[in-house]
Amino acid sequence: MNLRTNHIGFSQRVRLEWLEQAANLVLAGNDKSAINASLQELLKDKVSVGGSAERGNREKVITILMKVWLNVPRGLEMFRDDGLELLRHLPRADRIAVHWGMVMAVYPFWAAVASQVGRLLKLQGSAAAAHVQRRVREQYGERETVSRAARRVLRSYVDWGVLGETATKGVYTQGLSLVVGDPKLVAWLIEASLHARPNGSGVLRELISSASLFPFRLQSISLESILVSSPRMEVLRHGLDEELLMLRK
Repeated sequence: MNLRTNHIGFSQRVRLEWLEQAANLVLAGNDKSAINASLQELLKDKVSVGGSAERGNREKVITILMKVWLNVPRGLEMFRDDGLELLRHLPRADRIAVHWGMVMAVYPFWAAVASQVGRLLKLQGSAAAAHVQRRVREQYGERETVSRAARRVLRSYVDWGVLGETATKGVYTQGLSLVVGDPKLVAWLIEASLHARPNGSGVLRELISSASLFPFRLQSISLESILVSSPRMEVLRHGLDEELLMLRK
């Protein structure tokens, strides 16, 4: 059971370039204090300008950035290391998929919001913030904190370019739609989806087209390629022609 799926955690508007900077600082071998100082400098004129509250919004954003790429939850260290290795070698245009997968794995709330957005986009070609918030509250509880966090995640999606705004306030359309063909990245994103699920399992066919990965179109790869790319997953046959992928205990 993934206890992170019960918590929001991700409650701030976070830009993609901030995560990129955090990952680059980790890749460069900086320690925790140096990374914190660099992120403070990066965000001082962008978040909580002029503020120095101990738990102000800037501190909360930095906590998110560092938890995604440095202080990952226990059990995600090897997954994070593989993500960093992907960042080293992927073209810049594809790096968004790695950041997306890492945020999903560390903060399943991000994936929960994405799932609702992806379903709505597939059904009707647009997603209304009010509908997304209502469905997320059904999952996380009827609290204003849930609605507020969902709003900030949606704004992050817009910042990342994966959602576009329409003439109607609070209604979004599909933005970026990136084809992901690199087998290692496809396998890694499938594993990210499993980390975001309470039971850590899913049918391969459904994982490939998961609504939580709505900005990406994953190319089908063989089960053997997936298991070679990530030994942290295992497979069980599910029915006559379906494979159930699971995180190894």
